[in-house]
Amino acid sequence: MITDHARSDAAPLERVGLLRQLSVDTGYAVLGLPLAVLSFGLGVTGFAAGLSTLVIVLGVPILTGTVLIARCFADIERLRFAAVLRLPRTRPIYRAAPPGAGVWKRIVTPLTQSQCWLDLAHTVLHFPIALTVFCIVVSWWAIAIAGTLTIAWDWSIPRGPDNTSLAQLVGLGDSAFARIAFQTAIGLICLVTLPLVTRACALVSATFSRFLLTGVAEMRQTITVLTEQKAAAASAEAAALRRLERDIHDGPQQRLIRLAMDLSRARQHLGTAPDALRVTLDEAIVQTRETLDELRALSRGVAPPVLTDRGLPSALAALAVRCTVPVELVVDPDLGTPTGRLDAAVETAVYFTVAEALTNVAKHSGAVNCWVTVAHGAGRVSVEVSDDGVGGAHVSRGHGLSGLDDRVRATGGTLTITSPAGGPTTVRATVPC
Repeated sequence: MITDHARSDAAPLERVGLLRQLSVDTGYAVLGLPLAVLSFGLGVTGFAAGLSTLVIVLGVPILTGTVLIARCFADIERLRFAAVLRLPRTRPIYRAAPPGAGVWKRIVTPLTQSQCWLDLAHTVLHFPIALTVFCIVVSWWAIAIAGTLTIAWDWSIPRGPDNTSLAQLVGLGDSAFARIAFQTAIGLICLVTLPLVTRACALVSATFSRFLLTGVAEMRQTITVLTEQKAAAASAEAAALRRLERDIHDGPQQRLIRLAMDLSRARQHLGTAPDALRVTLDEAIVQTRETLDELRALSRGVAPPVLTDRGLPSALAALAVRCTVPVELVVDPDLGTPTGRLDAAVETAVYFTVAEALTNVAKHSGAVNCWVTVAHGAGRVSVEVSDDGVGGAHVSRGHGLSGLDDRVRATGGTLTITSPAGGPTTVRATVPC
């Protein structure tokens, strides 16, 4: 199971005109048959020869050579169907033998990869599809051209009592006008529907090829990414709960214990030492206020009300104001409008990304200034947090940025950190939306 990742070599193809797409689809369908015949012959012959000689071990290199030939035809097909499907050109990653491996290891390695066998299966299964598509497309082109040009060649066909035209078969008579008009009408119908029929045939063949040659690898990649996102989300949630538990234990819980002790001491002074009672009650009031402030701060870390009520720009502005390092904030203003607001999950991810990055700046960077930029692009939100601190930040377990990496990956995004020794540090995150 080596080919669970695919490499993209180009951006998605732009839309093309009708005539250009017709030529692409026609070329794909017509060229597909000779390639299918050649790959089918080599694939079946090589596979049969390899199986029949396995008992004398000679079949192993024959099978390896067969799957490598199938891989070559598969690469050609991947280049061809990309233009038909208007998708970027992709190719699964094939595992190579490790450096220093022996000859036998190099021979056997291709046979241990599922994509190689899918390539070989494509050489066999695609042949009837390519044949059918070729016949339909070529026939449709022939009828369209010959039918619309009937008036130019009909005179050259010898007529006799034994020759029956299509017009006669449908009961339109044997006149030249009826014959030419009927055949021309059929040709025009085929000509008008030619782009649609050719497109449909090319799509059927190309979609089948894509499923075998890249689709399985893409599905594996998707499953792997989803699994990683699930693990990252669970890790980020667990880290957030541990941090919340620690903050409650170190903050409000200790203050509440102190408050209980002050109230107990106040009860002892009741009626005997009014001055000491007043001092103790004043301390209890201070502890109560500080506890409430800490609880409010913790609640902002769990579900910040300003984010829900006023949107991302206002919430990030509040973070910038509370940061102990001066922050220059630039946020796309559309993110704060009713029509430009992101999904709640995306807003929360961006908010906590900036919050955790600023916390790291304040605690560890030794920076004098910090810059935060949030931009909304096509299908994504980009976050950049830079500072002029000492640098040396990195993502690893036990460090503050590991939780940030988990949070970003849980949304399907990516996190990159550039932080050489001596600074500056730049944290970039991209969150899909």
